Amino acid sequence: MTFPSESPFRVGLIGYGLAGSAFHAPLIATTPGLRLDAVVTANPDRRAQLQREHPGARALDTPEQLFASAERFDLVVIASPNRTHVPLARAALLAGLATVVDKPLAANAAEARDLCEFAEKSGILLSVFQNRRWDGDFLTAKRLVDEGALGRVHRFESRFERFRPKPKPGWRELADPVEVGGTLYDLGSHLVDQALTLFGPVESVYAEIDVRRDGAVVDDDAFLALTHGSGVRSHLWTSALAPLGGPRLRVLGDSAGYVKFGMDPQEDALRAGLRPDARVPWGADDPAHYGTLGTDEQSAPVPTDPGDYPAYYAGIARSLAERSPAPVDPRDAVATLAVLEAARASAATATVVRL
Repeated sequence: MTFPSESPFRVGLIGYGLAGSAFHAPLIATTPGLRLDAVVTANPDRRAQLQREHPGARALDTPEQLFASAERFDLVVIASPNRTHVPLARAALLAGLATVVDKPLAANAAEARDLCEFAEKSGILLSVFQNRRWDGDFLTAKRLVDEGALGRVHRFESRFERFRPKPKPGWRELADPVEVGGTLYDLGSHLVDQALTLFGPVESVYAEIDVRRDGAVVDDDAFLALTHGSGVRSHLWTSALAPLGGPRLRVLGDSAGYVKFGMDPQEDALRAGLRPDARVPWGADDPAHYGTLGTDEQSAPVPTDPGDYPAYYAGIARSLAERSPAPVDPRDAVATLAVLEAARASAATATVVRL
């Protein structure tokens, strides 16, 4: 896909914390057809960082400044704290601007559904940044499932586990439900989205959700068991207190299984300041971390498909140019949030919750 160099779509980014600076800004800036035009951040240190990293982008103090000059933009990306996602997305849509929201789209499925309905009635693009659909391990597992390499799949196991025994300052560790903090809505949003993408709608949810770390006041350890309408069971773990991690993925079928250790390298690369347009293979996995396909009697390593976070914003640019569907349907976020809400209800009552 190519665009005339003189008319890229102009992007306004709200938020320049970790999500904005390490994920959204570099991906936007290196996507053909998009231009990072302005970033909303009032923090002096982050404004200085923005000037170093993206000298062509203007710094704005408030989202209101951006919306007041909505005619200067084609797309707004919301990478601010979770509690701001819904009001900022609604303001962007009211201003007539195509909108990308970092996950989770909202605090609950009802709010997310309202945003989707408003965008649909207005005919404005709305999408959610579910970048981990383009993790190399997930792309590999999806390909193997689609190819039938595992036979009929009956169980999907997926983990995002870290070892961060001391809570860090920030809104993600605040107890107020308005903040939508905790690991369930953070990494759990990715786990559930991947499971739904692979195996379809969920019929029932069982969950165990805990606060394990000293001084923590939000959930930092969770297990979800999902039963899909397709018959597959997904077992999902997310934890901030895992000194030894389990396999990133294990997919079991009636003829073979696939097991993969190690995280996709794209997050670490972006955090380290590397960019997708650098002259190195982007998203390439370390061969030492390749997964294994087969059975206990006979198995072989499987090269990991390259991770491809740039594909998300390439898809957004295509959607804007062609007025085609977004690379992530926001209705998918509604389904994910419904599962997360059911997980909270299940953990609170120690019961299976049916959707």
